[in-house]
Amino acid sequence: MALTKIQIAKLERALDQQYRSLIEEVRDALEKSENQQYVELIDRAPADTADQATGDALADLNLAIIDRHVQELRDIEASRARVAHGAYGSCADCGADIAYERLLAYPTAKRCIGCQQRHEKTYAHQGNRKL
Repeated sequence: MALTKIQIAKLERALDQQYRSLIEEVRDALEKSENQQYVELIDRAPADTADQATGDALADLNLAIIDRHVQELRDIEASRARVAHGAYGSCADCGADIAYERLLAYPTAKRCIGCQQRHEKTYAHQGNRKL
């Protein structure tokens, strides 16, 4: 069953709220990152290599979190585009309706639950490791 206008409006509000929250988290993470870089500029010499390794790992983790948030923002923008084109709530793989309950839990869902499970099984070993 296709989504009603009321359901779509509720899901759009959820997407907007999630978008605003992610933007705020990215801003905060970037500000903290900049502050950390400032602290490192003041005190250039770490106590030992373990301190330096820990600092590098924390910086990498911070960047990975920011990268994940940016991907989520892109997913929200793609969902908004699907709403605008009348394709929101339709599975990208099979074309069936995505359950409203699934969209409430995961508003950026691109696939129905069956296609998503098949997708995860098919691509489970293809990680997107960037670090």
